[in-house]
Amino acid sequence: MEELDVSGSFDVHEYRHGLKLLKDDRGTMTLSNRTGFGCPACGNEFETLFISEKRTNTFGNPDSPFCLVRTDDQLLVLTH
Repeated sequence: MEELDVSGSFDVHEYRHGLKLLKDDRGTMTLSNRTGFGCPACGNEFETLFISEKRTNTFGNPDSPFCLVRTDDQLLVLTH
């Protein structure tokens, strides 16, 4: 299983072939994992990827486990 490469910075365009865009707002993006990429934090397959370039974010009550990954300029939240 291919894991997302988050060394330095994460480029979503490198993985567009396996991710489906669900939502794109100013500074944030939510994508679904169609191909079965592995989480860069734990190695397991994830369901949804949230990417934020914003300094602050608020999340509701997650229904499933999640991992956080920090790159040079982004916060990635991966739900399982």
